[in-house]
Amino acid sequence: MPTKASRARRWLKEGIAKVVHNDLGIFQIQLVQTKKMVPEQGYRYQPIIIGIDPGKLYTGIGVQSAKFTLWLAHLQLPFETVRKRMGQRRMMRRNRRGQRINRKVAFNKRAHRQARFDNRRGSKIPPSIRANRQLELRVLNSLSAIYPITSVVYEIIKAKGDKGFSPVMVGQRWQLENLRNNWGENVFEIEGWKTAQIRTQLGLEKQKHSKGDAIPATHAVDGVALACSRFIDYGIVNRNTMGWRGSVEVTPAPFTIIRRPPISRRQLYLMVPAIGGVRRKYGGTVTRHGFRKGDYVEATQADRTVRGWVSGDTEKQVAVSDANWVRLGQFSIKKVRFLQRSTRLIVTGTKVPVRVFSVG
Repeated sequence: MPTKASRARRWLKEGIAKVVHNDLGIFQIQLVQTKKMVPEQGYRYQPIIIGIDPGKLYTGIGVQSAKFTLWLAHLQLPFETVRKRMGQRRMMRRNRRGQRINRKVAFNKRAHRQARFDNRRGSKIPPSIRANRQLELRVLNSLSAIYPITSVVYEIIKAKGDKGFSPVMVGQRWQLENLRNNWGENVFEIEGWKTAQIRTQLGLEKQKHSKGDAIPATHAVDGVALACSRFIDYGIVNRNTMGWRGSVEVTPAPFTIIRRPPISRRQLYLMVPAIGGVRRKYGGTVTRHGFRKGDYVEATQADRTVRGWVSGDTEKQVAVSDANWVRLGQFSIKKVRFLQRSTRLIVTGTKVPVRVFSVG
């Protein structure tokens, strides 16, 4: 459960707790001596709810208890990146298959490979939509290892017309099945109109233009409203009155921006050959200097020192990029200091740490 910063510092100083690292940048400590801290009546937890507002390009997440807003997140989903790369892969496969066909012979004697299996199944989830939902699951699993999550509230949509054209609705059922496998009956569904109703009741402002802005007002506020739905509800107060029941407090909380590093997977060769017809290898995460693409490092060049993620390398240098994967520069290998191994996530924006402890 969350605790005060002063208490966490005291426990660390006295050796009662130790620091535990996680992939989301949340400051977390774990008790190593439970006899001094745990009361005789056993462990007690407050209900903590996670609200998820899924989208096509962005997803908002809020972690809420009855008295505090604990954590907010803005997920930049890999939908467009995966869609473009799947199109590129399809084009390269067609090119390779066409190269091995001898068109000088009759059509019935050409080396056409027969289909090995039927891959046209109607229940198949498109890779771009699957990648979106898997990023949400990755963050949710990390949060469940930090907070004692009691329930998950997921916003659902009901698209009109052909529902196959809605990327959010296509993966909606698949995601709900994944959530119920972990939380069972503690997964709740809320439609968008009710989310807006709760958000208005809580006095949260939502930015409906420029939804790509990485600020809490775009999508994270909906995650908070969804989580608060387990504490407040609109219904019958008494025999003659309808109104809001229950209570919850929305407080300032750390805001985190999460995305996947756009690292290209290892390919056989580049699409366009170099001079002489030679194609070099392309993609992958391994560099020739011991770093991996996505590692968090500190690099120095003259009077400038930057921190960023490894995005490439040359024979004697390492390329370092910022959170938007814009290159900050190429630095000598001797001037690059390793800070953290790649988690396949880029986490930024957490300015105020959340101090959490877990017993175990």
